[in-house]
Amino acid sequence: MSMRHRPALAQHRGRSCHLVMDAIKGKGEQGMQNPGGQVDRPVGPHFLESMLPKVVKRRVHALKRLQVQCANIEAKFYEEVHELERKYAALYQPLFDKRRDFVTGTVEPTEEECEWHSEREEEEELAEEVKEKAAIEDAKKEEAVPREDPKGIPEFWLTIFRSVDMLSDMLQEHDEPILKHLKDIQVKFSEPGQPMSFTLEFHFESNGYFNNAVLTKVYKMKSEPDASEPFSFEGPEIIDCEGCLIDWHKGKDVTVKTIKKKQKHKGRGTVRTVTKQVPNDSFFNFFNPVKASPDEEMDEDSEFTLAQDFEIGHFFRERIVPRAVLYFTGEALEDDESFDEEELEEGDEEEQDDEDDDDDGELEPKKEQPQPAECKQQ
Repeated sequence: MSMRHRPALAQHRGRSCHLVMDAIKGKGEQGMQNPGGQVDRPVGPHFLESMLPKVVKRRVHALKRLQVQCANIEAKFYEEVHELERKYAALYQPLFDKRRDFVTGTVEPTEEECEWHSEREEEEELAEEVKEKAAIEDAKKEEAVPREDPKGIPEFWLTIFRSVDMLSDMLQEHDEPILKHLKDIQVKFSEPGQPMSFTLEFHFESNGYFNNAVLTKVYKMKSEPDASEPFSFEGPEIIDCEGCLIDWHKGKDVTVKTIKKKQKHKGRGTVRTVTKQVPNDSFFNFFNPVKASPDEEMDEDSEFTLAQDFEIGHFFRERIVPRAVLYFTGEALEDDESFDEEELEEGDEEEQDDEDDDDDGELEPKKEQPQPAECKQQ
């Protein structure tokens, strides 16, 4: 069995129309009525097909064969999209390298590079005047104390982790001092001819917690229709992920904690204290993911954890890395919240429509609620 996550590139699926069967039966939107006058709806996806004349069913089978061929062509399309992403990633990388240099303070941007027109320019100018006046007052009070300008943009990535709900849920207080040393996050795409995948690289400056300069997380993907379920194909799927071994300094591993337990000898009655290490909540567990085994059934907690891991990996790739500065300032968070509100409003409207339809005495099939990430077992 394996867990899968379909990226946003192909998440939306069309809905089948049950009214076709009603039209064939000549019942319009009223459906089929039993002798008691109650409306019956088709109860399964194969109901319509089973009611077709044999000659029509034969033609439907031909259409299904065409649909499988379409799915195979679509798979090739997504393979080329992956290659296109890899090509353009190389064009983005020099800009991301410069971003890293500005963040870490390795390079100071020029006046021209710092020019930026803001829609809130007047408000910012007014706020700047207030800050200058406050700074003058502070300078008078602290003339004897020299102040050093901060290097680069302090806690750039840590601020993003704190701001994004998906990441802050994993973040623990003992993780924060380590993430202050995070210099950059990069996405690397698999080379041509290799199985489709992408790798997240977390680059750290030298620190007192571990020896690794880079921590990696590989997400393996599949872009081909499943032989047993070809019509379920909706694009590339994350099918597995692989972390890396962190070379922790002695006593600095935040993914475990030491506990002491007292044990009493059954015969002599003496008590001794035993020290043992147990797992500890930490963002750095991200690099030791749950493994999907094709032979063993996973429990629900493991399935949920793995599905969440796939979602986080995709979010890093599609949102965090390309738009890091906007998550640092909070502008991307505002966009995400606006999108969520629009989705919610649409859902409310649909629910209201359902209520109105119920008031009219019509029965509507219950709609499935959208899921944040579409995963399935194989």
